[in-house]
Amino acid sequence: MADYREAYGQSLRDPEAFWRQAAQAIEWDVEPTRILDDSTAPLYRWFPDARLNTCVNAVDRHVAAGHGSRVAIAYDSPVTGNAEQWTYAELLDVTSRFAGVLRDLGVQAGDRVVIYMPMIPQTVAAMLACARIGAVHSVVFGGFAPAELSARIDDATPRVIVTASCGIEPTRTVEYKPLVDAAIELSEHKPESVVVYQRPQVEAPMGERDVDWETAFAKADPAEPVSVAATDPLYILYTSGTTGKPKGIVRDNGGHAVAMAWSFANVYGMHPGDVWWSASDVGWVVGHSYIVYAPLISGATTVLYEGKPVGTPDAGAFWRVIEQYGVQAVFTAPTAIRAIKKEDPEGALLENYDVSSLHSFFFAGERLDPDTYEWAGGHLGVPIIDNWWQTETGWPIAANLRGLEPMPIKPGSPSVPVPGYDIQILDHDHQPVAVGSEGDIAIKLPLPPGTLPTLWGDDDRYIASYLSDHPGYYTSGDGGFIDEDGYVYVMGRTDDVINVAGHRLSTGSMEAVVASHPDVAECAVIGVHDDLKGQIPRAFVVLKAGSDIDADDLQAQVVAMVREEIGPVAALKEAVVVPALPKTRSGKILRRTMRGIAAGRDEPVPSTIEDPAVLDALRDILQG
Repeated sequence: MADYREAYGQSLRDPEAFWRQAAQAIEWDVEPTRILDDSTAPLYRWFPDARLNTCVNAVDRHVAAGHGSRVAIAYDSPVTGNAEQWTYAELLDVTSRFAGVLRDLGVQAGDRVVIYMPMIPQTVAAMLACARIGAVHSVVFGGFAPAELSARIDDATPRVIVTASCGIEPTRTVEYKPLVDAAIELSEHKPESVVVYQRPQVEAPMGERDVDWETAFAKADPAEPVSVAATDPLYILYTSGTTGKPKGIVRDNGGHAVAMAWSFANVYGMHPGDVWWSASDVGWVVGHSYIVYAPLISGATTVLYEGKPVGTPDAGAFWRVIEQYGVQAVFTAPTAIRAIKKEDPEGALLENYDVSSLHSFFFAGERLDPDTYEWAGGHLGVPIIDNWWQTETGWPIAANLRGLEPMPIKPGSPSVPVPGYDIQILDHDHQPVAVGSEGDIAIKLPLPPGTLPTLWGDDDRYIASYLSDHPGYYTSGDGGFIDEDGYVYVMGRTDDVINVAGHRLSTGSMEAVVASHPDVAECAVIGVHDDLKGQIPRAFVVLKAGSDIDADDLQAQVVAMVREEIGPVAALKEAVVVPALPKTRSGKILRRTMRGIAAGRDEPVPSTIEDPAVLDALRDILQG
């Protein structure tokens, strides 16, 4: 691993030289002369004296270089029976003209625009249009309910919301406009305009603040790109917090562009003109980084898939996409392959498709279990590669760097720390643990370019949430260990955020909804193992004295409440009545102990439950 060790060592010894060289992959309006600003540590800024435009780097420069006819977006929508290929020249035209729409609506550099749209090319154009005029986009996943969307509207205070008339799922059409209207009604902040892209499946009724996409688009002149500071925000992406309002992860323009270009080539081994498919959603960080920005900044073709590529419209949809577009590398969550394996355990459907274009298959978002690893590797015959990162970091923390130096794969590990990330395993006294020993996974500051510089409008919360548990380090919230070869093993969350099919969700926010039920005295929501999704939330409820509600009725009501307040993405389907919850003497519910019992471990319970029969009943329920 000589090439890797050299790069990794330089990134820690002399990060300014390392990232100065990496920055050469980006087209700057003003070249960086200063690489790292540590004057306000622990708040660091990369390329503080540079200027650029992210949209230019993702689109314009490829057209200017003579690659306008290259396919930028291969849009595949089996749920509508539609497929389109947008070249870089076509993407530039739509993006610049929609940037003109936003400009005509008064959007200026620094203004926020919330995007609540399905997986269609217009969503990508809307994101890039914001970047083109220096506005800050905040994409909200279309599965979120009005209350969740409202919280994001109030925090980001957008001037404009961009939405579509509907999103389309394999079994139903979801009208977006009523959800947006309900969210605005709930919000204290009222956007000035809502731009609506009307889809043929549903025509949304229009109100006073609503603007029809096509009408405005036809009138708008293309907008020229606006040069912004490298430290100016490109986007805000909200992630589940353990308590309170969602956390707005900020991504800057300069560090982000450098990290996207470097990681796409060095982590994923992808190059200009290659065909890449990240089977995720633009509402999540994987979609931001590796559906939109990294492939386009790198001049590749990105597949944009609308629908769930497992089981619909046919069980071979995943392999059909690879064959049809000549996909060279796929990035998805293990859930997708577990679902394929469930439908086609022998991999017989693969015989119907030519997937020989494929050279790598990447997984992230949740732990890659050995069964999924072996099934995928055995049937695909290509390297099956895990990588580990977070919404906060925006790109991999640990990976097997296929472009820099492919290295041996160890099942259960995402491989080694990526250059720029000084990973340490620390104990509760902030000291490094022995090789092979478990502890908190922490990253020594400064974090590399492209990671979060802060939370939107809340430096203090950023420091308290991420930089305080281990002073001088970013605390990942995950526990794990590093083996004798330097491979990182991520063992799971240390807080109440669980991972459902690659989506990070707060059990705390679900608990708040469950606890509001009139018959619920107290509750705990924990993540339990699920063969398909990795983890699913399960609610354990103690009823109020005298309540005679039927258990099935309670479960149905609680599930409906969570779906209404948070959205179907929460995936809460079980609410189990228990006689008591284990607590410390100070009254803190022992959620970690409950997770251990549910996993089959013989956990001691130093709690307020003194009746052995009650404790035995609780164990039976947790393990059932």
